[in-house]
Amino acid sequence: MSHLTPREIVQELDKYIIGQGDAKRMVAIAMRNRWRRQHLDKELKDEVSPKNIIMIGPTGVGKTEIARRLAKLSGAPFIKVEATKYTEVGYVGRDVESMIRDLMEIGVNLVKKEAAEAVKERAELLAEERLLDLLLPPKPKVNYIQPNNDSNVDFVAYGDGRPPLPTTQLSDEQNTNTTASSESNSTREKLRSLWKAGKLNDREVEMEVETATVGIEILSVPGLEQVGDQMKDLFGKAFPAKRQTKRFKIGTAYENLIQQESEKLIEHDKVIETAKERVEQGGIIFLDEIDKIAVANSANRGSDVSREGVQRDLLPIVEGSTVNTKYGMIKTDHILFIAAGAFHYAKPADLIPELQGRFPLRVELEALGKDEFLRILQEPENSLVKQYSALLKTENVELDFSSDALVEISAFAEETNKNTENIGARRLYTIMEHILSDLSFEAPDKNGEKITIDSNYVKEHLTDVREDKDLSRYIL
Repeated sequence: MSHLTPREIVQELDKYIIGQGDAKRMVAIAMRNRWRRQHLDKELKDEVSPKNIIMIGPTGVGKTEIARRLAKLSGAPFIKVEATKYTEVGYVGRDVESMIRDLMEIGVNLVKKEAAEAVKERAELLAEERLLDLLLPPKPKVNYIQPNNDSNVDFVAYGDGRPPLPTTQLSDEQNTNTTASSESNSTREKLRSLWKAGKLNDREVEMEVETATVGIEILSVPGLEQVGDQMKDLFGKAFPAKRQTKRFKIGTAYENLIQQESEKLIEHDKVIETAKERVEQGGIIFLDEIDKIAVANSANRGSDVSREGVQRDLLPIVEGSTVNTKYGMIKTDHILFIAAGAFHYAKPADLIPELQGRFPLRVELEALGKDEFLRILQEPENSLVKQYSALLKTENVELDFSSDALVEISAFAEETNKNTENIGARRLYTIMEHILSDLSFEAPDKNGEKITIDSNYVKEHLTDVREDKDLSRYIL
């Protein structure tokens, strides 16, 4: 993300999201402003707050996908939360600070994964040697020592603590052991070659793995998740993990050894420090269904007290506060919040004024029609046509969608959205699944066949739901 201009960010989003140009431009500018902020003087840098965004539009038009793709582009810690899951302090439910703790957990896992990738090559080498040790346990080390005298008598030094002995005093068995080292090395290299050639895949080895001594499950009380995490850590220290010997296939054992060696090579303190910096300076929280906590009718607030309470609890998090997590204190001043909602029964102005002020940018996303549906089926790199074709190709069945079939699907999606609930592009999923369900079931019996999906095929498989509107409501 650091080298992408707003125009290039929009171009990247265009690969996966059709239309919604205004929303793409707005988030692209917001992300570029984060990069610009990093190049300011420290005094001014701390004063520049993120420009939080509210995206307004019906379901299935790309709100969540824009935020998710943006997070992937930036490599930033990202979490999608539902505003309706949170309750005011004092009520049963999750408190709003838990979203920051969850974001930090995601940030730590993200950085830890990157750190593991950085040490992967070294971890693989160490794991390979440990695997060979399991296949062929090493024998005591033996070194020949030539003393600095005229006796010309060699001494043998063992690696297991025994005192050196002149070779003239070695028994036949001991002499055999001194030559075993070179033979062992030769065997070890043969095993290495066999393993790399995949000829030992069916072989099993014994290795030690960590297992918990007691099964402790802390019952998470809503709103007190952090206390539960602290109790788990406390019990974890009081009852450290035991090591138990188990048998594994070679491949599984190797993966376990890589993981063990990676854990040793990773600097965990540095991981937490990096994750904290990335969460505080680049974290993104996508707050969905924010319209569900808006209070539409100010005259009747009795039943809406909890929703307004959630807004007031959310306010300091969005404004900038410090949240205690198991990894330390996290400042939320520069976390970017992207809120979204359909706002059918409420409007952004129904949010409390203080919270409105923390979301200065607002953009309305357009409803999708058959033209957009047709583009969604054809253009994105992860389009449904490409997904279904790839899935059936694993059964050696080739799918060929004709252009008239895609037009028919797009038109029917628009028609269904108008006659039932408008769920946007998600309607394409239900229609495609209905059309291809029989073929997906019979694919193993059609090995090597090429199936053409044309408009007649589509109409034939949609006849039942097209004729029966009630059936359409339940099926699609």
